[in-house]
Amino acid sequence: MKYVIGITGGVGAGKSTVLNVLKEEYRAELLLTDQLAHELMQPGTECHRQIVALLGEDVLDEDGTFNKKKLGNLIFNNSELNQKINSIVHPAVRNCVEERIRNSRKKLIVVESALLIEAGFKPLCDEIWYVYVSTQERVKRLYEQRGYSEVKSYSIIQNQLSHEEFRRQSDRLIDNGSSREYTRRQIREFMEEIAAKQSAGA
Repeated sequence: MKYVIGITGGVGAGKSTVLNVLKEEYRAELLLTDQLAHELMQPGTECHRQIVALLGEDVLDEDGTFNKKKLGNLIFNNSELNQKINSIVHPAVRNCVEERIRNSRKKLIVVESALLIEAGFKPLCDEIWYVYVSTQERVKRLYEQRGYSEVKSYSIIQNQLSHEEFRRQSDRLIDNGSSREYTRRQIREFMEEIAAKQSAGA
């Protein structure tokens, strides 16, 4: 019996740590929506065609792929344009995720997305895990790992769901602000609870 866990959380929360544990220790199949979106936006795809029709060819590199910097600059402070692009990409990614879940031979499937709730992936999941660290820690990590300024980090964070909304929409919270071992212990407890629930329902 397949079980689908949705992993979400704000930028800098360390979702990749949780994903790595689930893959390495629980043999989960990972479906990373950013990665799938990248594949679905390659030249020759329907998403690529629609976005070029919307934005023009100025956002393309010589090989026909999207220039990430140009695309990011266009949509970062333009919520209307961002919404139009999301309306093209999100349904395509959601259909892809649904198909991969259906065709997967794994018992545990993990769908990861910072926009898991907003993009409509929640109905595809049996439960949602929210990966949490404090805002201050997120800003610190974004500076150390990506070189983002404090202003840029806070700007990105403010454009994402609040902690309260993430918490309200999720079934479980993982505190990822301490050691990797502490994160692993929480995951182990959650997985034991899921296994017990599945055994009881068998």
